[in-house]
Formats: sequence, structure tokens, C-alpha cells
Amino acid sequence: MFRSLRLALALFLSALALPLITASVAAAAAKPGCVVSLSPTATETLFAIGAGPQVQAVDKDSDYPTSGLPNKRIDSLNPSVEAVIGICKTTANHSAKPDLVVISYDANQIKEKLTAVGVKVVEQDAPSNVAGALAQIEALGKLTGHVKSADALAASIKATISNDIASVPKHPGKTLTAYYELEPDYYSLTSSTFVGSLLKSLGVVNIADAENTTADAGYPQLSAEYILSANPKMIFLADTICCRASASTVAKRPGFSKIAAVKDAEVIGLNDDVASRWGPRLSVLMNELTASVKGALKNPKLWK
Repeated sequence: MFRSLRLALALFLSALALPLITASVAAAAAKPGCVVSLSPTATETLFAIGAGPQVQAVDKDSDYPTSGLPNKRIDSLNPSVEAVIGICKTTANHSAKPDLVVISYDANQIKEKLTAVGVKVVEQDAPSNVAGALAQIEALGKLTGHVKSADALAASIKATISNDIASVPKHPGKTLTAYYELEPDYYSLTSSTFVGSLLKSLGVVNIADAENTTADAGYPQLSAEYILSANPKMIFLADTICCRASASTVAKRPGFSKIAAVKDAEVIGLNDDVASRWGPRLSVLMNELTASVKGALKNPKLWK
């Protein structure tokens, strides 16, 4: 989970200037024996494709899977070369460096510094669409020697998303508007973002789209007044863990009890981590979004 939306915005803005990993770049000459993950999403993916035993250290925010993670932790927001290159040292080999380091944010220019001392670094920034997320999973498979399992995972996620989209019934005459909350100070996301694209594929009209500017990079801060005037039929809360947001806390905000989503019980709480990462639990997020959309379409109170 991102420590704050402002950090998340910095990560996404940095991603605009960096290309996604391609198959040719991802090709690995040998199966790495020591991998360091400074990305919670990459950590989830590495364990999901069977590369967990190769991972010797992770960042402080990696918390999934809930068991089996290495005890060695590195602060991905303030990493040092010394901390990273010392991870693989053993009593038998005092100078061993990681074979591979995966990052999602180039803090302290760690990518350039590690590369300068001979460490392979791959940067996987937050993608803007599903294809980008699946490409990153497949790339990690190539990099770690788990091509078959990575490709299978990507194919499974792709199938889940396609099936979920197809399962949403046609709903002529019903415009399903939604507000997606990242933080209680009304930072949101638009259809141009990764999660926003999932909502759009389900037929959701995102109220943040109309308020987005180039400077927002897809993550505008809305006002309470705007949300009230937009009167969304659904509210998704991606701040239930960090900020304890819930249907009851939203209802207590001035004027929010009159919003359709609040009145008609369509405020959906999401797990912050699942809602902000683009790895193997993407299917979980898509299933939750789909179930919520289908439930709202069947809610007679919304359409009376």
C-alpha cells in the first residue's frame, strides 16, 4: 500500500517518462539465485510464479503473501547501495551481490548507482492498463526462470477480467456514476488510470473524469461540493486500512448522507493493498469491482 497519495502521485508521474519492460529487455541469461524486491507488487508476483525461494530481501511495505517473506527488509523510499549489495553476503561469500533487483520507484537514483557497481536492476512502474500489468508479470517470469508459471498467471488474470466484463448485463437507460476515493481528502482517480480503466470496462461513468487536468496526471483532488453535486450512485473506498474510511464515516461527512450511494447502500470498502497493486491479486480486485457493479444495477432504490 502506498504510504500516502502524494507519494503515489510521484510514482505515477515518474512512470510517464519510463517505458515498460519489453520481452527482449527481460530475457535473463541465467536463473538468478538472489533477488531483491523493492516493490510490493513485484514481491507478490515473484512469490505467485514460484520465485519466492530466490527472493532474499523485500521492501518494508511488502506484506503479501502473509507468510514466507524474507526477514531482510530495505526502505524502498530511502535505499542505499550498501544495504542492497550486502543482502546476499554469506560466511562463504562475503562479496556476493544480488543477481536481480526489482524496483517500482527510483528513489535516491538507486537504479543508476546499483547498475554502476554491476547489479542488474529492472524498474516496473505502475502501468496504465491491463496489458501493461500482464507484461510485467511475464517479464518477471523471464527474468527469474519461471516463464511457464508467469505466462499462466497472466493468462488467468486476463481471462478473469474478460469474463467479468462479459458478465455485466446490458443496462440501457441506467447511467452508473461512481466516485473512487484514494484518501479522505477527496483525492480520486480517472478512467485514464489503471484502476479507472477497469471501472470503465464495466460501464462505470467516473465522476472524476470531468475534473481532471494535465497537471493531475489522472489523480485529481475533488472537492466535497463537487462530489455532492455529482451525486454518484456508487462510492468505492480504497482507504479503509490507511484511514479507516467506511460507509458509516462517509455518511457522517457534511451533506454526504444525501448522496445516492450513501442513501442506497452502495458504498463499497476495498482493501487498500489490493486496490493499489497490479500483480496476482488483480483478479481479486476485478471480481470485487464487478460484483459491486452488478449489485448496483440490481438495486431498485438506485433506479426508482
